Amino acid sequence: MNIKIINRSQHDLPSYETIASAGMDLRANLSESIVLKPLERVIVKTGLFIELPIGYEAQVRPRSGLAAKKGITVLNSPGTVDADYRGEIGVILVNLSNEAFIIENGERIAQLVIAKHERAEWITVETLSETSRGEGGFGSTGIK
Repeated sequence: MNIKIINRSQHDLPSYETIASAGMDLRANLSESIVLKPLERVIVKTGLFIELPIGYEAQVRPRSGLAAKKGITVLNSPGTVDADYRGEIGVILVNLSNEAFIIENGERIAQLVIAKHERAEWITVETLSETSRGEGGFGSTGIK
């Protein structure tokens, strides 16, 4: 699949690190470092603009290493870039650790996964089919 991209950052285009990688790393495009204090959030720009085909989205997801080692994650995970969005891709990062985190220019801050999606049409009804689960939710199928 080919996707049109404008790169206004100083960094290479996102790429897959291995043949089996689902996501491509997004890098911070900064003129100066950002200090992200505990429990603070910030939108970090990437310098990337994309044109997705209709029926696809780009999902902005946390990087597992950054989350596990530093407590930094994507706040609205996964963030969605819709096919009709033409603005710069930004990543909403939050610091869930007890220490300040410095975001440097070029830092790998998130990953981008391109995903196909369906469009649903609602059908209004009065009843739904019955299942063994029924209305059980929020952990109701777990071990008791």
